[in-house]
Amino acid sequence: MRTAATAFWEELLEYIDERRVIPVIGVELLRAAPSDPAASFPLDLARRVAERLGVTAPDLPEDDALNAVAMLYVAQGGRREKLYPALRSILRDMRAPVPAPLRALARIPHFNLFVSTTVDGLMEQALNEERFAGASGADSLAFLPSGVPQDLPCPMRSLTRPLVYHLMGRPSTSAYSCALTEEDTLEFFSALQTERRPKLLFDELRDNHLLLIGNRFPDWLVRFFIRTTKGGRLSTPRDSSEIIADRVARGDSQLVMFLRNFSYQTQIYEGGDAAEFVHELAERYGQRYPAAADGGATNSPQPASEDSPGPGEMSEGAIFLSYAHEDKPAAQAIRDALHAKGVDVWFDRHCLTPGDEWDQKIRRHLRACSFFIPLISANTNARERGYFRKEWRWAVDLADETADGVAFILPAMIDTSDPAEAAVPDRFRDFQWTALPEGKVTPEFAEKIVHLIREYRKRQRGRA
Repeated sequence: MRTAATAFWEELLEYIDERRVIPVIGVELLRAAPSDPAASFPLDLARRVAERLGVTAPDLPEDDALNAVAMLYVAQGGRREKLYPALRSILRDMRAPVPAPLRALARIPHFNLFVSTTVDGLMEQALNEERFAGASGADSLAFLPSGVPQDLPCPMRSLTRPLVYHLMGRPSTSAYSCALTEEDTLEFFSALQTERRPKLLFDELRDNHLLLIGNRFPDWLVRFFIRTTKGGRLSTPRDSSEIIADRVARGDSQLVMFLRNFSYQTQIYEGGDAAEFVHELAERYGQRYPAAADGGATNSPQPASEDSPGPGEMSEGAIFLSYAHEDKPAAQAIRDALHAKGVDVWFDRHCLTPGDEWDQKIRRHLRACSFFIPLISANTNARERGYFRKEWRWAVDLADETADGVAFILPAMIDTSDPAEAAVPDRFRDFQWTALPEGKVTPEFAEKIVHLIREYRKRQRGRA
């Protein structure tokens, strides 16, 4: 029987699959480090700031520790402008381990834009360690109520590197450079109501689904944040939703009642705290994309360039996956597994519409691709007609133009159908077939593709 929880996760994973989900991460995710589950980065940071500023702070609230230290410092006659450079200096010198929930989020390659409401750089560190083997590969930007506003360089789907946007600023030697105190938070959110707010970022926040994970916003700020990002009345139907996963929201009965009555697209995760939500998300994502769970998020995307393709476009030399729409899950699994090996794969036909001159664009992509992988199954055998059959015929034409001994078509059988009875062009039988049941890519096949891509690149360089 399909439970409400199952439906919840299936819907969320579908949104993630469409790359329409933006995690908005908060302080509750900074508590657990892989080597010490009891560790608390927020408390450690606040205690170091207190020590630097000479503040006695024996008992600090874990998730509001920095604000508490700031209030004690000011109450003792300290100058507020000294808080920010002290915080920057300490963060620069700290060598804190990345909390496990941030690592888990970084290992989900469908997430390429993260919004952070904390002042640290741990999300960037998680991305660099998980996707770039410790090298600096993730980008970061920050909002400031004053000064030059920073915005996304392009729409989210066109980002070629993961990006963390710090909505509450980042510490610097300038006063009020980040939301260190509750007053700072109020000023940042007030500024986000003005023309200064980053337009592209807020377009993405409005049009996509948001995961508000561990932000621990008070009631009024939750309402205000959703209203600000969605750009309209909360009760107005919209094509995007929010999931809130943190202890504060779940325990606030008035907030829960308000959201149920006035913000129909907002759901509160009932299964536990923020870290538990991320753990379950990572598990379910791993079941859907086993290759990614085994390290598929460790490869860096190619750097952006003026020639980087936009949504629906294909990079020169990418692999072209052709499949019946019933086999989309298998195609996605193959794409993700090959992406994990640094191989560019195109199968994004849903971005194309007849107004895009569909046939002409597909044929251009076929001519520009390195290899063509048709996915063959009981579904393709059962369909006498289908757009994939056009693609197959065009691919055969290109194979006939290709030099002898140079691979181009790499047929893959994704179920237990008999290859001898497959309804495919006769030319397909001239090539070596590979069994990829349900889209599960074997290490041998992945290495073969990597080798073929290297050889393809060598030939391309030789023609240049």
